[in-house]
Amino acid sequence: MTAEEARSSLRAFVKRVVARVVPPSLVERPSPVTARHQEKSLIFSADDEPGRPSRELIDRALEFVTAARDIDLGAVTRRIPNGIAYTEVWPGEHYKLLAGIVKVLQPRLVIEVGTATGLSALSLTQELHRGGRVVTFDLVPWREYPGHVLAESDFADGRLEQRLEDLSDPTQFSKSRDLVERAELIFVDAAKDGAQEQRFLDHFETCRFAKPPLIVFDDIRLWNMLRIWRLVKRPKLDLTSFGHWSGTGIVLWV
Repeated sequence: MTAEEARSSLRAFVKRVVARVVPPSLVERPSPVTARHQEKSLIFSADDEPGRPSRELIDRALEFVTAARDIDLGAVTRRIPNGIAYTEVWPGEHYKLLAGIVKVLQPRLVIEVGTATGLSALSLTQELHRGGRVVTFDLVPWREYPGHVLAESDFADGRLEQRLEDLSDPTQFSKSRDLVERAELIFVDAAKDGAQEQRFLDHFETCRFAKPPLIVFDDIRLWNMLRIWRLVKRPKLDLTSFGHWSGTGIVLWV
């Protein structure tokens, strides 16, 4: 068999596998609309959802959205050097919702998993009360992240701290367990690979939280996140219409 024949055989094999695993409608049908960024997803019935929102969670969500509507993130927006002012796209982006959640909950400690450019960290920090604190975790120092909007001054007063740890790793999670167990708000915006988030959930199950935290998951409607979000059995609510276009879900860890 020639190299070209081998490649052709492999392509045919992959096509057969994909045809068995992925519904034909997702492969064959073109997008009905044109958008700057598109992702494939699925919708599921709600009556057999493993986790349903509690009255408390619904009430809180209404408070979060109301607060987010009037949040001014102009100071954060001005940090964006060029391109899209994501912090001003609401609904559609999650930055004002994050700030609204902090404004309502007034948590003493917020944990963010995934610093990236720092837009979320700044949005979470803006509405903190005087004694509040945000600890953001990442594997990349903020200074080295492309397009970061953070500055040394953001860390000067101790309200914002970055730690270079992988909380999906059991050993590293153990080092920060005491900190995580004191968190009142946890924002998870990491790999979105369908595996790392599961490890986070497994670790949270072993925690003895001082107070039941609210956990916010980003991108819950992305393909790799569908199973993770669907299988969460605790009180949860999809707030995508008021958060990130790719999915925002909140979980009350009770």
